[in-house]
Amino acid sequence: MTEPIDRGAAVDRLRADHDLLLAAVDGLDADALARDHATTNGPLGDFCASLHDLLAHVLMWNEINLAVLTEADHGRDHWSLDAQFETPEAGGALNRAGVAGGRELPAALLLDRLNRTHEALLDQLATYDDAAWHRRGPLAHHVFTVPGQPAFWHAAVHLDAVPVGAR
Repeated sequence: MTEPIDRGAAVDRLRADHDLLLAAVDGLDADALARDHATTNGPLGDFCASLHDLLAHVLMWNEINLAVLTEADHGRDHWSLDAQFETPEAGGALNRAGVAGGRELPAALLLDRLNRTHEALLDQLATYDDAAWHRRGPLAHHVFTVPGQPAFWHAAVHLDAVPVGAR
C-alpha cells in the first residue's frame, strides 16, 4: 500500500472532489441528470450511465467509507473489509446495486444525502489528531482509493478530472 497522505491533504482532496461533482450537476434538472453522460475518455464507468448514477455511486461509497472509519473507531472491522467483499466481482455487484437503488430516488434526495454524508466525513476526519491519523490514515487511504488511482479522488476519476499534480 502507498504511504497515506496527511490528513489535511486528504480533507482538501475530499472537498475538491465533492465540489467537482456538485459543479458537474449544478443547475441540471432530473431529466438532464438522468441522460446518458460520457467524458472525453468514455463512459463514467460500467455501472454509471448518467450523472444521476454517478451521484448514487459516489454517495454509496462515501456512506460505506464513513461506516468503515466509524466502526474502526469502535474497534470493529466493517463488513466491506472482509475478503469476500474485496473482490472485483463483489465490488462490481455493490456498484451495480448501489446505482440501481439510487435510480429509485429523486436527485434532490441523493444530493441531500451526498451533502450530509460529505459533512459527516469531514467531521469524522476533524476528530483525528496526528496520532489518530497515524492509526486511521492507512485505512482511510485504502477505502478512499479507486484501484489504480490516487487516493481521495472518486468523482474526479469518473469525470476524468483528477488534477495532474495528484497522480
